[in-house]
Amino acid sequence: MARRYDSRTTIFSPEGRLYQIEYAMEAISHAGTCIGILASDGVVLAAEKRVTSKLLDKAEASNEKIFELNANILAGVAGITADANSLVNYSRMQAQKYLYTYDDNIPVEQLTQRLCDLKQGYTQYGGLRPFGVSLLYAGHDMHHGFQLYHSDPSGNYSGWKATCVGANNGTAQSLLKQDYRDGVSLWSPAPDQHDETEGSKCGAVELACKVLGKTLDATTIDSDKVEFAILKLDPKTGKPKGQILKAPEIDNLLVKVGLSNKKDQEGMDVS
Repeated sequence: MARRYDSRTTIFSPEGRLYQIEYAMEAISHAGTCIGILASDGVVLAAEKRVTSKLLDKAEASNEKIFELNANILAGVAGITADANSLVNYSRMQAQKYLYTYDDNIPVEQLTQRLCDLKQGYTQYGGLRPFGVSLLYAGHDMHHGFQLYHSDPSGNYSGWKATCVGANNGTAQSLLKQDYRDGVSLWSPAPDQHDETEGSKCGAVELACKVLGKTLDATTIDSDKVEFAILKLDPKTGKPKGQILKAPEIDNLLVKVGLSNKKDQEGMDVS
């Protein structure tokens, strides 16, 4: 039955459904997991990086899941990478136009709205297909402080305290509902005093590691399989600063939270 109504983006089915948008969302559900958690002093993004072959050259500069859109905004993606690259470039252009015009960083929600307007247009006009990618936006501005937004291929967006997109998002959402608490900080205030209620005491970074570790389709977790980014205020300037962690920093972080035994000799500090 669906075949009669899924050939074009603009054709509604008798039930009022747009199958092309549903197909785009289905592509996202098979993509690598991406998690975002809002903390009182920052935002953390964690994403699964699927390695298709051991022969793949893992260059440090080749981030494929987490991108910097502007000095105050990071984004995590789940879905078709080529579509994500196109949207990331569009977002960067919009942010730079705003900076050129007003000499200030673009507000997080305004950039999210502009990107969603573009995505919505691709669901309305003939000859186009929806973008097969969902984005998590982590940002900070003077209007609302730290923020976390999620958008889907239809052009809808919403604000979240913690959310997940991609494969196994149902499991991740359940874990986040169970362990997330309001007012959580990026790092646990007393990491050496864990007990059986560890989930309710861990910081946002530790919670992201814990949830990602339980949703990955792998027995081990290391910097080859995940990407991490932290957005927080620079203690010297008071301005938002995004940090996309490099491989040694990710390995140190995973050792710190007890998810990996891999030792790193460089001893980088990500706290």
